[in-house]
Amino acid sequence: VTAIAARRSEWERVVAGQSRFARLLDIHPEVVGNLLFVRFEFSTGDASGHNMATQAAEALMGAILAVCPELDYGSISGNYCIDKKPSAVNGILGRGRRTIADIFIPDEVIAKRLRSDAHRIAELNYRKNWVGSTLAGAVRSANAHYANMLLAVYLATGQDAANIVEGSQGFTHVEEREGGLYVSCTLPHLIVGTVGNGKDLPGIEAVMERMDLADRSRPAGENSRRLAAMIAATVLCGELSLLAAQTNPGELMHAHRKFERGGAPAPVRRTK
Repeated sequence: VTAIAARRSEWERVVAGQSRFARLLDIHPEVVGNLLFVRFEFSTGDASGHNMATQAAEALMGAILAVCPELDYGSISGNYCIDKKPSAVNGILGRGRRTIADIFIPDEVIAKRLRSDAHRIAELNYRKNWVGSTLAGAVRSANAHYANMLLAVYLATGQDAANIVEGSQGFTHVEEREGGLYVSCTLPHLIVGTVGNGKDLPGIEAVMERMDLADRSRPAGENSRRLAAMIAATVLCGELSLLAAQTNPGELMHAHRKFERGGAPAPVRRTK
C-alpha cells in the first residue's frame, strides 16, 4: 500500500494517457487478510465514465503490478467500487455527482396545489422516510421513491439504468417553518453523463438538445452537472407530490385509478 501511494504522480500520468478527460483524483486502499482492494477515484468530464474508469483501472493495475511483483492480479473489480449495488461507502467516499435540490413552499401554495399542510407533510416525512426506512434496514437512505423519477430521466437521456440502484439512495429532509415548508433532496451518488455510450442515438440526442445539454463549448463536466441538477429537481418534485398525496387517505390509489384505469371514486379529504 505504501509503495502504491508513493508513486502517485506516476499513476496520474498513466490515467491521463488513457483519455483526454480521465484524471486520477484519489486512491483508497483496503486490506482484508492477504487481499488488497484498491478503489480508484477518477474525474471523467461529461461522461458517466464506466468504460473510461475501467480502461484507466486496467492500465493502473498493469503499472502497479510491474513495480510490485509481490502482488497478483485478482480482478478488475472487487466490488469495492461499488457499482449498481446499495452500499455505505459510496455515500462516504463519493461516486458520481453529489447533488442537492431544495425549495421553500409557502403555506398557501401547499394548500392550493398539494392539498395538504406543512405540519402533516413534515410529520409524514419523519415517520415514513426516516423511522420507517430505519425500521426496514435501509442503507444510507431515507426517501419515498427516488427510483421512479431516476428511471424516467435515465431512460430519456440514455443513462445506464442499472445505476438507479445506488442513485436511489438519498435523503429527503423536511422542516416546518414559519409561513411554509422547507424541503430538500440529497442524492449522494448520482451516476450520469451527457456524452458516451448511447448518447448519439437520434432520440437521445434530441432530448439532450431540448434540455440544453449538448453545448460542447461549455467546460468539461458542466453539461453533466446541469443534468444532475435537473434530475435532483425532478426527484424533489416527485417526493413532494407523493408525500402530500399520502397525507390524504385514499388519494394515492385514486390518482392511480384515475390516470391508469380511467376513473375512480373521489378520495377522502382531510381538513384541519
